[in-house]
Amino acid sequence: MKNATKKAVLLLEDGTLFHGSSTGLDGTAYGEICFNTGMTGYQEIFTDPSYFGQLMVMATSHIGNYGVHAEEVESNNIQIAGLITKNFSEVASRAGKSDSLFGYFEKQNKVAIADIDTRALVRHIRDAGAMNAVISTEIHDVDALKAELAKCPSMEGLALAPVVSTKEPYEVGPEESEVRIAALDLGIKNNIIRCMTERGARVKVFPYNTSTEEMMAWNPNGLFYSNGPGDPAASPEVVEEVAKGISSGLPVFGICLGHQMIALASGLNTYKMHNGHRGINHPVKNVETGLGEITSQNHGFVVKMEDVEKSDKVVLTHIHLNDQTVAGIKRTDANCFSVQYHPEASPGPHDSRYLFDQFIEEIKNHASAN
Repeated sequence: MKNATKKAVLLLEDGTLFHGSSTGLDGTAYGEICFNTGMTGYQEIFTDPSYFGQLMVMATSHIGNYGVHAEEVESNNIQIAGLITKNFSEVASRAGKSDSLFGYFEKQNKVAIADIDTRALVRHIRDAGAMNAVISTEIHDVDALKAELAKCPSMEGLALAPVVSTKEPYEVGPEESEVRIAALDLGIKNNIIRCMTERGARVKVFPYNTSTEEMMAWNPNGLFYSNGPGDPAASPEVVEEVAKGISSGLPVFGICLGHQMIALASGLNTYKMHNGHRGINHPVKNVETGLGEITSQNHGFVVKMEDVEKSDKVVLTHIHLNDQTVAGIKRTDANCFSVQYHPEASPGPHDSRYLFDQFIEEIKNHASAN
């Protein structure tokens, strides 16, 4: 457990240095540093494949206080590269917990450091932007840390879906269902699949590099492109297959990275944000209904608004109210829509789960018309 006498160091790419202490989860880890403002849901955040390879700063002061629960994972592994906290709780107080956060991290050999001034750190990242960083309880020499940090590739231009995607296809949901959704796994979360199977759908999840022809051979009546990590523009082969899926005539839905892939397949461009959107309280406006939604978000790239405005086949459906960035689009020439945020909201509010209902309804309407 925590060893307050053992020092820990955080070095950012711009040379900023923070000193903390070991949680007992010792080692060295590097990746792009980012922060999440969610007050709860740390287990879902840590296991979200969209966070693969990132160092996570939790804005909440106390992390680990309610332990972990076997049913609250979003993938089979902890996906973050390492954890940076103010207070790492050694006591997990919760009925039904399956492990402490310490035990969970220890089993997966993950590094976590504590006693960092996370308020100052978050403010620095907010102003300076997301960047690579290294944490260590082993190396305290700054030059040696810089050498470690040099090993870390930039998130821009990095394709990470191949790392987190399933290796083999699998099926979930009622076998007899008339709603058959072929899902391309770019880093899919368990709760996204659950939101479709709870609505009666049969879902077959395919590896990221599956051809559209292979997905269509399963005879789906809807196509889904999932969330995931990395730079969407670094996977042109996936974009090409998404374009084929949009042209299939089937209803198409995309979330987060899948949304960005749909945008690229529609002739739009994406860019890396200053520090991204990561939290469970992001305000979004549905421009078609005029209604507001509080959403769960986790992305460092976004679709260019000016490209949406110039497009003759894409219209804006949702807009982020904090910075006026693109939060949702749809095609005018195809049965295809997508959102930048996570409507399954795990963790987060359920304001946007109507999007799954919308997708299922469009599948049923398309099936009955054909």
